[in-house]
Amino acid sequence: MDNKSLLAKPPADPSGRLAHAPVAAIMVMIAVLPCAGCSSKSDSAPQTAAAMTGNVMLTSAQRQNVRLYTVASSQYHRTIETTGIVDFDNDQATSVLAPFSGPVSRLVVSLGDQVKKGSALAEVDSPDFATAIGAYRKALATARTNRRLADLDRDLAEHHGIAQREADQAQTDAVNAEADRDAALQALASLNVNPQTIKDIQEGRPISSAAAIIRSPVAGTVVEKLITPGELLQAGSTPCFTVANLSRVWVMAQVFGSDLASVGLGDSADVLPGADSKGFSGRVDNISALVDPDTRSVAVRVVAENPGNTLKKQMYVRVLIRARQESAGMLIPVSGILRDDENLPFVYLVRSDGSFARQHVTLRYRAGDQYDVSSGLKPGDQIVIDGGIFVQFMQNQ
Repeated sequence: MDNKSLLAKPPADPSGRLAHAPVAAIMVMIAVLPCAGCSSKSDSAPQTAAAMTGNVMLTSAQRQNVRLYTVASSQYHRTIETTGIVDFDNDQATSVLAPFSGPVSRLVVSLGDQVKKGSALAEVDSPDFATAIGAYRKALATARTNRRLADLDRDLAEHHGIAQREADQAQTDAVNAEADRDAALQALASLNVNPQTIKDIQEGRPISSAAAIIRSPVAGTVVEKLITPGELLQAGSTPCFTVANLSRVWVMAQVFGSDLASVGLGDSADVLPGADSKGFSGRVDNISALVDPDTRSVAVRVVAENPGNTLKKQMYVRVLIRARQESAGMLIPVSGILRDDENLPFVYLVRSDGSFARQHVTLRYRAGDQYDVSSGLKPGDQIVIDGGIFVQFMQNQ
């Protein structure tokens, strides 16, 4: 029924009151009905807008459950955490090659034995060794004989017993024989002949069949044993042992592109062989100029102290490299970072109206108990660092 019908013919009322109602009152009722409908729509609009924003409003009492942090730019020193493999310090490790040919007759040391410089490592039945000793004995005898003849001819020449030319030739023969003697002695030294054996030869004492002995050229620990009894050695080419000083080792750490710019020569480092183990101090002394084509990483060599020989070759370790170069960024406490359903990091940011809103951030680097945020925040922003779970609970209500 439209408005005109109501004005033209009021509905019947048994009491007769509506029929005699003033026209103005009826007009007021008609005007109120549309306005009531408008009022209902207006009340629901703010609620819909609030639901779309998703911000959280807390009362004063509820705000007591949260703690805020003001974001600011700061300087810090990065700590690059990576993995590495322990190796011998090649500046203090020596590969012992066979100095002579022949079959191995006996091994004198075992892996892990501590040896001194000149200590016996193995015995070899070597014809080279016997030949070298015989050559030295002959050269020594020849040199002595020629020297005695040269001295005798010199005396004769002074008393005109022989021609000066003969005396000069005898002197030349003596010098040549002494040179051969010295060369033969040097050959024995290169074969690591026992000094007592050499002394016995020089003094003319008889010697027993001297065994060819492979000796350690340096003091240290036998870390590799590469030969077995009966194995035939080739002089100058067969590796027999590795002797290393294990008080210091190399750790080859793998550093990737984003972290490489923060690593420099001389940076201090900690080497951790286990999760709960004590770290070993070291420093960066070499950065490779090449990239590993398989891992796309760069090898960074850390020289680490190794008291007690705890670090072993081929051991996997964690490496913490502390950069001396300062980095700039916005550090926020780790406690302020939450994760959404897609595992993306976010914080609760305080808006200008006092509400709390989710703000996704990009985490670049963790420095201890702080994160360096590269995007999502700016200096001066306030975020929740304690009570974020409470705000998230209120948001999900």
